[in-house]
Amino acid sequence: MVGEQFVTAAAIAASVLFILSLGGLSNQESAKRAVWYGIVGMALAVVFTALGPGIGAYWLMIPMMIVGAVVGAYVAAKVEMTEMPQLVAALHSFVGLAAVFVGINAETARLRVAAAFEEAGVPFPNPEGVSPPAALVEGFSAFAAKVATKTGPEVVFLQIEVVLGVFIGAVTFTGSVIAFGKLAGKVDGKPVQLPGGHLLNAAAAAGSLVLAIVYLTADSGVVSMTALLAIAALAFFIGYHLIMGIGGADMPVVVSMLNSYSGWAAAAIGFTLSNDLLIVTGALVGSSGAILSYIMCKAMNRKFINVILGGFGGSQGPAADIEGEQVAIDAEGVAAALEEADSVIIVPGYGMAVAQAQNAVSELTKKLRGKGKEVRFAIHPVAGRLPGHMNVLLAEAKVPYDIVLEMEEINDDFPDTDVVIVIGSNDIVNPAAQDDPNSPIAGMPVLEVWKAKNVFVSKRGQGTGYSGIENPLFFKENTRMFYGDAKESLTKLLSLIE
Repeated sequence: MVGEQFVTAAAIAASVLFILSLGGLSNQESAKRAVWYGIVGMALAVVFTALGPGIGAYWLMIPMMIVGAVVGAYVAAKVEMTEMPQLVAALHSFVGLAAVFVGINAETARLRVAAAFEEAGVPFPNPEGVSPPAALVEGFSAFAAKVATKTGPEVVFLQIEVVLGVFIGAVTFTGSVIAFGKLAGKVDGKPVQLPGGHLLNAAAAAGSLVLAIVYLTADSGVVSMTALLAIAALAFFIGYHLIMGIGGADMPVVVSMLNSYSGWAAAAIGFTLSNDLLIVTGALVGSSGAILSYIMCKAMNRKFINVILGGFGGSQGPAADIEGEQVAIDAEGVAAALEEADSVIIVPGYGMAVAQAQNAVSELTKKLRGKGKEVRFAIHPVAGRLPGHMNVLLAEAKVPYDIVLEMEEINDDFPDTDVVIVIGSNDIVNPAAQDDPNSPIAGMPVLEVWKAKNVFVSKRGQGTGYSGIENPLFFKENTRMFYGDAKESLTKLLSLIE
């Protein structure tokens, strides 16, 4: 056991490390160091919290920590980079469910304290806030013993914290589970809503508010616990229905949004448990996730409130007809065009991640640069299914950071580019965003690859892709479709470039 002052000092140190970690993640060069800041900060938080005053049951805690560490290490070693978005969504669900369990446990502790006080003839909450007799709280958990000393207003604040934690946590849990399913391909990526659509979400939210009032004013423990569980059930539904109503094109925003929800759920847990570190950490995650969601929405020309409400907006009518046909090209044709090109821009998308083609892309880059050609990468803010997904894959393949450029840095260069190679992208290079006001992605800033002299699209087949949106780029005269698995296609292309 360690004293409260050591726990406080560790919490401050961990908070500083978490802030440094978030700050370092804004730059590719400092990202590795930033990750280590986060690891050390979390290690400090776990160790000093576990050894802090009022903590016991080590016979149960230590085995659980070991099991969790082993499972985490196994998953981290096994998961592919292509599965990282769904892993992040799954981890968000754990935070949400933990918030629900903590809230229900806190309410159980409050009811137990109230029953013990009533049996002893002692008022609860204690108007003076003095410590109750030791015999009265004997056998209480450390948390319940703290609850026993709270005044009336403090107990009300505790109940508000519990409601917020349970509601946000439940929304986060089911929302993250559905996001995991969509990202993993286990749930249809198209927007799906029950009859009644957004009215059902609004009714569930209104019902949760009414139940929260019942919970805060109930004199009966049975009524208060029933109301809390009913709030959790409605929030589970809201999380499910919200994310089911969001299409594949918005999934990067959904991931960052759920990240924000998990942060606020953690902060609510922190207030309930009077844990300053959880409050700080949750606030950092919640605010950074909200800011990232806003940035992602801006990059996609989405209204933030529309996305978080689950599918408001979208197309206003039938999509424009597409003229022409998709013309295929083989590896020999692409190789010949690359031999003649002086400037090349590569646009990676989720198809590159699925095919695990990043190393082949890196090798192609080395060969072309070795022949004196200018090669750069164009990264759209929502490429892939996770913010920064493409940057991580390219960094893993040792692609130099200085040739990996963001959309606003490179978009004006396409008209002067000889060859653009699009690898598994659809929406982020779709001219319908600019040309078709009825398109679901109308107004979304996109990479204007069609302005280059030649565009080669590496794609498995003629389908519309994950979001189900047709792309006129594939039918343009200067576009050729390089069909096949991206890794296999690029490997064959490499063999043709000396």
